[in-house]
Amino acid sequence: MAAQRPAQRWQARLLYLAPLSVAIASLLVACSKEGAPPAGAPGGMPPPAVGVVTVAQQAVPLQTELPGRVEAVRSAQVRARVNGVVLKRLFTEGSEVKAGQALFQIDPAPYQASLDSALAQLARAQANLSQAAPLAERNKPLAEAKAISQQDYLVSLAAAKQAEADVAAAKAAVTSARLNLDYAAVRAPISGRIGRALVTEGALVSAAEATQLALIQQTNSVYVNFTQSANEVQQLRRALSQGQLRASGGNGASQAAQVRVVLDDGSELAKPGRLLFTDLSVDASSGQVTLRAEVPNEQGQLLPGQYVRVRLVQAELPSAMLLPQQAVTRSNTADTVLVVGQDGKPQPRQVRLGSAQVNKDGAFWVVLDGLKPGEQVIADGFQKMFVPGAPVKPVPWTPGASAPAAASAAASR
Repeated sequence: MAAQRPAQRWQARLLYLAPLSVAIASLLVACSKEGAPPAGAPGGMPPPAVGVVTVAQQAVPLQTELPGRVEAVRSAQVRARVNGVVLKRLFTEGSEVKAGQALFQIDPAPYQASLDSALAQLARAQANLSQAAPLAERNKPLAEAKAISQQDYLVSLAAAKQAEADVAAAKAAVTSARLNLDYAAVRAPISGRIGRALVTEGALVSAAEATQLALIQQTNSVYVNFTQSANEVQQLRRALSQGQLRASGGNGASQAAQVRVVLDDGSELAKPGRLLFTDLSVDASSGQVTLRAEVPNEQGQLLPGQYVRVRLVQAELPSAMLLPQQAVTRSNTADTVLVVGQDGKPQPRQVRLGSAQVNKDGAFWVVLDGLKPGEQVIADGFQKMFVPGAPVKPVPWTPGASAPAAASAAASR
């Protein structure tokens, strides 16, 4: 009897708690139905926002990046043309100078003395001529009248001609002496920016050694010399002739090619340059062809001798697609991208890539095959896709912006 009493008490407690457990179970079922996560969103989280690029056909310029070196459009070495001691420097180093501006003053005293001597010799020759010429004129009729001998007349005539020659020689000596005196004032041969002075006051300069005094360079626009593989040049010309590529501007690849200069920090110059010519010969040692471009340089960002990178646009694909390089997964077997399907789920897609292109928005791949216009390719937000095959929320991709930033911008619109 004593053993049956505890069992009866437990049965009574279970009968009491049964309705309560049923009520709790019903409440849990209702709550689970109301808070159930939508299909395809594990854990009740909303679909992650990813930045997508809508594929479109467009004309794509083909860029080639090559190393180049800057060269001044005009460069003149200022050299001594007379011997002497430098008395003054008449310019500010690093400043702009005009053609004909005085730069150095060489001691002019010896050349002034030479000029004075030459002028005196000229005056003597002119005095002799003023005497000999009239004498020859007077002797001419006398010789015809047999009043004087023919020999005397010829002597007077020769003296007059010699006096004329002496005057001409004296004039040439005066001109030479005046030139030397002018050369004592060293002037700028061209306009441009002058560098540092290579001699100081008191230095002895020589015309025989052509002592260099300074260097003037014009850099408002500069040349950029660079080289390209001869094989690449031939392939480009072949593709243009076969119609696979289209010349930029339609006047020939070399004439309409656009050149952009990339500085050490990766930035581009604001104004592009133009390709002047492609050399007709190939360097036998390197197999390279030399090209030259002229680039505006009003701000003075490019300096002669500076090494730069050159982005050259020689032709364009009439119809191609561009994708950010971050959107493409490359491997030894295939290149793939993730395309957002109709159900919002990412699907891998194999693509065929062309050349790499770089512009102000970043680095891109040229897609030759594997995508159709209008498809959305994921370019940002890969780290948000925790569950493979789960739906995503596509938002327009903005160069330099993350997926959350793009999503917030889309939500604000």
